Amino acid sequence: MAGVNRSFVYDILRGRSVRPSIDRLADVARVLKVDREWLIHGIGEIEGPSPFTENPEDTFVAIAHATPRPAMGGGAVVTEDGDTPGRAYHFRQSWIRHKLKASPSQLRIMHVEGDSMAPTLQDGDAVLVDMTRQLPNPPGIFVLDDGMGLVAKRLEHIPNSDPPAVRVISDNPLYPAYERTADEIRIIGRIRWFAREI
Repeated sequence: MAGVNRSFVYDILRGRSVRPSIDRLADVARVLKVDREWLIHGIGEIEGPSPFTENPEDTFVAIAHATPRPAMGGGAVVTEDGDTPGRAYHFRQSWIRHKLKASPSQLRIMHVEGDSMAPTLQDGDAVLVDMTRQLPNPPGIFVLDDGMGLVAKRLEHIPNSDPPAVRVISDNPLYPAYERTADEIRIIGRIRWFAREI
């Protein structure tokens, strides 16, 4: 609608275009129904509600970042010198409460490593772990200690198993599934969301 190609916008968003054409920015601003100055500096008129929130604390909630990094392969607990517990990621409160039906204090952000859950999860993905969801029913992707270390894997309960057991599954077919009894593992929580850089 603005008559600009996709690469014009992508280059700006990725920081590759530090001096985009003012005329083209004016065309984009017209389509978005904002002043050109708002598009460049966040100052000026827009149609509709402002994208800025006066009290972001009322709209967003901080989720703590956990230092351990679940592996998707060897099962090691990996820590990173630059990571400190408590570094927060912010999510919309309404999404946490109404969609996830979760308490922010029981959620943690972790980063996963390895390739055993590819293509679902990739090395370096951020995952949101709900620590109140520790039952593999229904099946899903969990962070767990499988006896060898912290891993992110797909879990499914094995019906009629005695003692109760689960199948630990990698989405990458190069990694075979294995079974563990409920006593041999400790489920940290269910992964409810993930994000990755591209």
